[in-house]
Amino acid sequence: MPGISKKGQSMPLSPIRKLVPYAEEAKRKGNKVYHLNIGQPDIVTPDVALEAVKNWDVNVIEYSHSAGNESYRIGLAEYYKSVGIDVTPDQIMITTGGSEAITFALMSTLDEGDEIVIPEPYYANYNGFATAAGVKVRTITSSIKNDFALPSIEEFEKVITPKTKGIVLVNPNNPTGYLYSKEELEQVREIVKKYDLYLYADEVYREFCYDGHTHFSAMNLQGIEDNVILMDSVSKRYSMCGVRVGALVTRNKDVYDTAMKFAQARLCPPSYGQIAGEAALNTPKEYFDKVYNEYIERRNYMVEALNKIEGVYCPMPKGAFYTVVELPIDDADKFAQWILADFDHKGQTVMMAPATGFYENPELGKKQVRIAYVLKIEDLKNAVETLEAALKAYPGRTN
Repeated sequence: MPGISKKGQSMPLSPIRKLVPYAEEAKRKGNKVYHLNIGQPDIVTPDVALEAVKNWDVNVIEYSHSAGNESYRIGLAEYYKSVGIDVTPDQIMITTGGSEAITFALMSTLDEGDEIVIPEPYYANYNGFATAAGVKVRTITSSIKNDFALPSIEEFEKVITPKTKGIVLVNPNNPTGYLYSKEELEQVREIVKKYDLYLYADEVYREFCYDGHTHFSAMNLQGIEDNVILMDSVSKRYSMCGVRVGALVTRNKDVYDTAMKFAQARLCPPSYGQIAGEAALNTPKEYFDKVYNEYIERRNYMVEALNKIEGVYCPMPKGAFYTVVELPIDDADKFAQWILADFDHKGQTVMMAPATGFYENPELGKKQVRIAYVLKIEDLKNAVETLEAALKAYPGRTN
């Protein structure tokens, strides 16, 4: 029987989705499962996007340009200008989700054996993207003790080697919800300049910044304009994860032209997704105001409720809709599986993502889980009540 490739064997399982069989079994038993494990909001997609897809009147669904529809790229350039990022349509490439933007960015700039530096805990799929590109992830550790603030320049320099070619920053951060400040980004700029690195800027959660904090884009860092590659997506901004449309944005023409080769090889991004994405650019401000206020309410409830549970610590996220929470447990993987497979409270249970998968050293996340506050308040209340009951009953609870 033919074998499996080494690259295929080394591809990591998603810590966010690996518990799906246990959740499905819990549902078969008749239990209600509250999904706090994945960033799938229950927020309604904007009407303008839904209507555009329903009313797209064509007889043939054709290939688009490999870079995406020109009208969409023109519209996106205007969107970026509206949030203070000055780019042109020919510096924007529409991709099949933000995931493809990340893959194109890594494949276009890195060789087999090169290294990238990411603050941890980090979005676990970067491990998969890096593995597919033959790239090694090196991490610097941020701590829950200071709510996952950016580690110092000295920590970055400890892991930089001659093979280091770039730094990845997700801002606001997934999984921690931390929002990197302009000052922190300027520290990263100095490292990028000193070592002539790429800065891969994942800014998918740009619209979700709270408590008067504002988002500062890596695209606006002076002096490294050709080093920055922005990776973006419509998934969270407009609550339409399934359309699979993102964007790669860069002022570096060589990088863009190289990424275009990969874009041409996959022919084009999704046609219906582009229709939805372009239409979503006309989403009224009232939609975002309502969504913003809803997430503030969910976040405030979640953080307060979790911190009331004995032995639990939940930082206050400044952005996105995630938080990494420390629990009084022996092992996050065991607990997350146990609560689905062996526990229910009033016929309900909770699915969370063990934080072990967000660290290079799983021991660092052994008592932590990532929680996505993407459900309505009523569901979050039931989920927290269930979690509290589970922690009391869990055989591996610690003091």
